[in-house]
Amino acid sequence: MREVAVIGIGQTKIGKLKDQSLRDLAVEALNAAVQDAGLEQIPDALYVGNMLAPRLNNQAHLGALVADSVGWRGIEATTVEAACASGGAAFQAGVRAVASGMVDVAAVCGVEKMTDVNVNEAVAGLATAADADSEGIYGVTFVSLNAMIMRRYMYEFNIPHKAFANFSVNAHQNAVNNPNAMFRKAITADVYHNSPIISPPITRHDSSPICDGAAAIILCPLEMVKDLSTREPIRVLASATGTDSIATSDRRNIVELDGAKISANKAYKQAGLSPADIDVFELHDAFTIIAAMSLEACGFANCGQGTHLAQNGDIFLDGKIPVTTMGGLKARGHPVGATGVYELIDLITQLRGEAGINQIKDVEIGMAQNIGGTGATVVTHILGI
Repeated sequence: MREVAVIGIGQTKIGKLKDQSLRDLAVEALNAAVQDAGLEQIPDALYVGNMLAPRLNNQAHLGALVADSVGWRGIEATTVEAACASGGAAFQAGVRAVASGMVDVAAVCGVEKMTDVNVNEAVAGLATAADADSEGIYGVTFVSLNAMIMRRYMYEFNIPHKAFANFSVNAHQNAVNNPNAMFRKAITADVYHNSPIISPPITRHDSSPICDGAAAIILCPLEMVKDLSTREPIRVLASATGTDSIATSDRRNIVELDGAKISANKAYKQAGLSPADIDVFELHDAFTIIAAMSLEACGFANCGQGTHLAQNGDIFLDGKIPVTTMGGLKARGHPVGATGVYELIDLITQLRGEAGINQIKDVEIGMAQNIGGTGATVVTHILGI
């Protein structure tokens, strides 16, 4: 197997992008990634991460659509769907293709257009990542599912709601300096505490927004970087997926993310590393409860103690394990099929030393984790310089 490197990244702003279509967003992100890489040839393959286009945009077959739209007609092009983990799964497909030797240059693009329909349609679309037979028929939403998980977690470990505040405060503070973030406004703990309730105990500031966006990455073998790009490569040290039941009621323990633990442990083993070696962690903070449970599943805290890292400031840019360094899902935004690629780009930006005011000192190894549903599919990547 060949070592794989990232040589280019590109992204659009995240928000309600009414003037851009699904294909417009994908093309913008891919062109930016190609330009960033200094790539002069057409990629051999394209992997497009997306969840909702067939339902919200009446458009399937995105691989061929995007390849044609960006001017790459004729190349291998595939759509990858794994709910909110679609972007991470698409990146993994690209990594495997390059590592195997079947592809020399792979383009990965995550794209989602969620705001062209009313909110209820988008919410219903997101709910299709739950178990239709045991959850969907009762009208559950992902907010209500996460609210049930959060309520049980708070009861099980005697955690007050205020303990989650710093996950949101940190994300918003970091998004201020990200020109592509949806919410570039800092908030205080008081703002968090007074946020309107969506589904008890989840409030507006516990939850990530519905939005549009696209992000793209160019991959190639490490041995070919000098022939293809002037960029210093970022190495892919590990790429791993773990799964759990889709239905939360079938989980071994509702307050633990077994899929995330499996995925992270496989990634650590591949890279020959441990949690102590990770300098920065771009976690999947679709909800603050998932941020806490992800830290625990990945070995940064014991079960029930993820909120302690937030309360102690350990998740801040100058903390022991910085997270959501460019705003995360909460403030940068969560265009679901693109989110995993945005997480990776935020990590790559840190590893390149290009995060500006948000730059973490002496970053050499980082991890990004992309979660589908309430934890049924989890893709973990470890990257290094």
